[in-house]
Amino acid sequence: MSDVVSLLGQIEDIGRDPRGPGYLRPGFSAEERTLREWFLAEADARGLDTEVDGNGITWAWVTEPGENAVVTGSHLDSVPGGGAFDGPLGVASALAAVDELRSSGRLDATGRPLALAVFPEEEGSRFGLACLGSRLLTGAVAAEKALALTDAEGTTLADALTAYGLDPARAGRDEERLGRIGSFLELHVEQGVGLAGTEHAVAIGSSIIGHGRWHFRFTGQGNHAGTTPLTHRADPVVAASRLIGDIPDIAAAHAGAVATVGRTLIHPGGTNVIASAMDFWLDIRHPDDDVVAAVLADITRRAHERAAEAGYAGREVAATVDQESYSATTEFHSALNGRLSGLLPGAPLLPSGAGHDAGILAAHVPSAMLYVRNPTGVSHAPEEACEDEDARAGVKALADALAMELAR
Repeated sequence: MSDVVSLLGQIEDIGRDPRGPGYLRPGFSAEERTLREWFLAEADARGLDTEVDGNGITWAWVTEPGENAVVTGSHLDSVPGGGAFDGPLGVASALAAVDELRSSGRLDATGRPLALAVFPEEEGSRFGLACLGSRLLTGAVAAEKALALTDAEGTTLADALTAYGLDPARAGRDEERLGRIGSFLELHVEQGVGLAGTEHAVAIGSSIIGHGRWHFRFTGQGNHAGTTPLTHRADPVVAASRLIGDIPDIAAAHAGAVATVGRTLIHPGGTNVIASAMDFWLDIRHPDDDVVAAVLADITRRAHERAAEAGYAGREVAATVDQESYSATTEFHSALNGRLSGLLPGAPLLPSGAGHDAGILAAHVPSAMLYVRNPTGVSHAPEEACEDEDARAGVKALADALAMELAR
């Protein structure tokens, strides 16, 4: 069978971002479907029993399906302009780890079932809710709420599932499938600089820090760009832009907090038109959930101040804030991490500022993560990297970890 490097090479041309470098692989898109079909073909070549459940999660059973299963996997979707490894490294490594376990004879006497899982829309780049597949599986989001989510084109998740060949009526918490998972282990490229420049190719995840997304909307009065004096404008772009400029200083006032605006939308978007509305989406992260709340409160207060400044007598700019998602700080399973530390002596324990499906599952089943060194420290961008030998070291660590859990 192919090793992890050649497996990644098979999909390197799928979903290239047509706007520039990197990848564009939205959840439940044609690109993700092509990647899912690649995974299903690789699983079939290994004789695995595959299916796609009602939440769009793709399962491949290495053994007979059963209770107390050891499960590993990741995702195949990407952020706009994303790198080659965020998600796919974990999926390709899961396939390669199965090959390693088989070739070393460590699947012959296992007492526990083993499965691979590929989760859809982990990035939330299409429907705005990260880890959508695992949230649906666990009931962390209600099916009716998720199915009503829309993408930028107005397509609902229900419509996307139907186009994907799935029945939206089957979406939602799956007690039977969730109950089969005895432990979950996700391998992922590291999305920071914890391993860069060190002697370690692999780290163990200690936690995922609290993080959330909020939708800010500023509304004012659309008007003509040439005939409207500056003194008679209620310009939402002015208010929103000033607030965006304030956000780094507001976040910096709370030690360790980060706040990011990575997406904006101006309506109607004409060059010679004063906008009537501007939207942006804010991401805040910190290990202490109270600090996240404090940063949000400070930014929200400033939003209303900036809105008041941008209007004039008789014409106001208004600001609204809506939470789209929030995940509290998650600690990974201490006993499982203890076993991983014994298996990988010297491997650093690293917290993650990035969310993962393992973080959603951790509230329901023993879960852990392995991170593979990223020499650039850059992620969610084309410069994301993973050396071939580090990727192979990650597969060995994952295979050893799976063997350890299968033997318990």
